[in-house]
Amino acid sequence: MTGRKWSIAGQLFALQVVVVTLLVAAATAGVALVARADAREAARKEVLAVAETVARSPEVAEALRSPNPSAMLQPYAESIRHATRTDFVVVMAPDRTRYSHTDPAQIGRPFIGEIAPALAGRPITVVNTGTLGESVRSVVPVRAEDGRVIGLVSVGITTEAINRELLDRSPVLLAATVAALALAAAGSWLLSRRLRRQTHGLGPAQMARMYEYYDAVLHSVGEGLVVIGPDRRIALINDEGRRLLGLPADTALVDRPVTEVDLPAALTELITTGQTARDELILTADRALVANLRPTGTGGHTMGTVLTLRDHTELRALTSELDSVRGLTEALRSQAHEAANRLHTVLTLVELGRAEEAVRLATEELALAQQLTDQVVGAITEPALAALLLGKSAQAAERGVELTVDPASRLDVGTLPAGDLLTVVGNLVDNALEAVAAGKPPRRVRVRVAETEGEVLVEVTDSGSGLPPDRVADAFRRGWSTKASGRGLGLALVGQVLIRHGGRHEVAEAADGGTVFRAHLPIPVEQRT
Repeated sequence: MTGRKWSIAGQLFALQVVVVTLLVAAATAGVALVARADAREAARKEVLAVAETVARSPEVAEALRSPNPSAMLQPYAESIRHATRTDFVVVMAPDRTRYSHTDPAQIGRPFIGEIAPALAGRPITVVNTGTLGESVRSVVPVRAEDGRVIGLVSVGITTEAINRELLDRSPVLLAATVAALALAAAGSWLLSRRLRRQTHGLGPAQMARMYEYYDAVLHSVGEGLVVIGPDRRIALINDEGRRLLGLPADTALVDRPVTEVDLPAALTELITTGQTARDELILTADRALVANLRPTGTGGHTMGTVLTLRDHTELRALTSELDSVRGLTEALRSQAHEAANRLHTVLTLVELGRAEEAVRLATEELALAQQLTDQVVGAITEPALAALLLGKSAQAAERGVELTVDPASRLDVGTLPAGDLLTVVGNLVDNALEAVAAGKPPRRVRVRVAETEGEVLVEVTDSGSGLPPDRVADAFRRGWSTKASGRGLGLALVGQVLIRHGGRHEVAEAADGGTVFRAHLPIPVEQRT
């Protein structure tokens, strides 16, 4: 048969039936042997008791002293034999001459069997073969008043009679055997049926192949996979899941509650709530993960939830840069439109013969733009950060906000990864612009980026309405935002960078009533000057 026909449940059922049958057969044989031994032992005790009773009978002693012992002993022995249902009762002289026997033709002939211990005055019970075949027999001495042995009494039950009695009991034993087999078979069938449901009727080869496929897919899939049981314990986690969540590969995680595993707080909350999630953004110390969580089960029975994780760290970084570029593009488009208006104004002044006013108007705009560029480029040698600040200044001007770079700013190229600097500075400036754009004039944002005492200090001050002290911790949590339509991701990304570099943040009230955000990023030892 094929592996499909012989499922694991079927093989287990067949094996159990064979084993149970052998066990019941062995038990039945054992019971039969014990019953046979018990029957023989009972026969030994019975023949000995009957023989001793006959030997102590006064009639027997009196008959042995008479001239014709057989005349009295034969009817007496036969009556005893019928009353006790034994096979023979033989009374004999010390020289083995029989005075009684079941077969009258054996009277006067010598007794066959061992009698020496009885002649010595001791009863004996043995298994011997005589004229009636093999039998269990006892030989007991008959004593005179002076203690002399004047005769012997032998009582026996044939082995055939013992076996016949056992056969009479065999239907009960057979019925018990059949009942035991039926009960064991029913139990095996129920167990195999349950196992068949649990294994879906698969055979060993299919189970082995499924495990091999499962193990190969589990370790090669590009997404993190975590299976959580209905009791909120981890049932399975693959290698990619461990890597994305920063969990050690040598740590046992299976069967541990999710609350006892070092998972991001947002992810733990997502799992414990039991809600279905689709493309939920989860921030770890160094990654941006997209999580999908949904229940799984079979046959309408929920077995737990499946969590899949995808690494979107690089994608989020590119998105952030794209947003910056898009904002810069919009600012440049606005500036180009504004520059065209000013150029037309200059040309009109020239056509009107007012050349001096035209030159003054043009040079003033160039001076302001060049002054900001020289200030930023001179202080910030990191080109990506300098470009970011220039772009943010253009966006601020477009939104009616005055963005200034603190003259004390100073940062050399290579001090920290450019991407992390862009994340921190860009998001802090964006939040500051949002905070002051909807407020009353004057709208000001001041940025300071400097290297101080082995760390990079990023300080952004705005003239907005301020941030309540009790909301500072929430501000760096993903999902928190002061905007109704905001995603609350900016400061969460800043917090992620700070955690990754072992930095810290401060939020204080500015002198003019706004808010000061300070981010302290330690500089690696090898990068310190």
